[in-house]
Amino acid sequence: MKARRTPKGRTTEPAPGIDARRAEHLTLASREIMTESGISRVTVNDSESPLAWLARRKGRDGRTMIGHTQFIAGEKLRADFTRGHLAPRVTSSWSGVARGKNCGGGDAGTMTDAVIAARQRVRLALEACGPELSGVLMDVCCFLRGLEDVERERGWPARSAKVVLQLALDRLARHYGLATRPRESAHVRTWLAEDASFTA
Repeated sequence: MKARRTPKGRTTEPAPGIDARRAEHLTLASREIMTESGISRVTVNDSESPLAWLARRKGRDGRTMIGHTQFIAGEKLRADFTRGHLAPRVTSSWSGVARGKNCGGGDAGTMTDAVIAARQRVRLALEACGPELSGVLMDVCCFLRGLEDVERERGWPARSAKVVLQLALDRLARHYGLATRPRESAHVRTWLAEDASFTA
């Protein structure tokens, strides 16, 4: 296999298992993800994920649109979504002969423990984020929709999806145990005199 030259002039070897001709049209990067058996190194297509774009793009303040922890949390949800075969099928399945009109590739008899566990993790993660934030996580992390598309479909103001997504990713990271120590809750202050007291 020939090495390919990246846009910045660096030469990289094609990823194993990916056709070199196809790799020329992808933005491939190596990532470490946590799996049931420990840390695994995987090859991802950065140009496919809106999260990867947000993690690379910097705002006016010089910081990336989403932080490293937010990115990892979103990719973890996406990985479980993919492992759980939750994405809608857009092509015909030739994996077997259907035995009835309601038979399909997703019936319980053909699910492995890994698929069931991945689906449970997705369900628990979305429940932890709540109905207000889980929708934008599904749209961006799982269905790979861009922020402008999310705003248009939901009727949100321009550039509001980024803020909602950041909040959702923070909550998701906290669910996964990736978030840094949460901020201490603010203390309530009053303007009452020292000898004053509240009455019911």
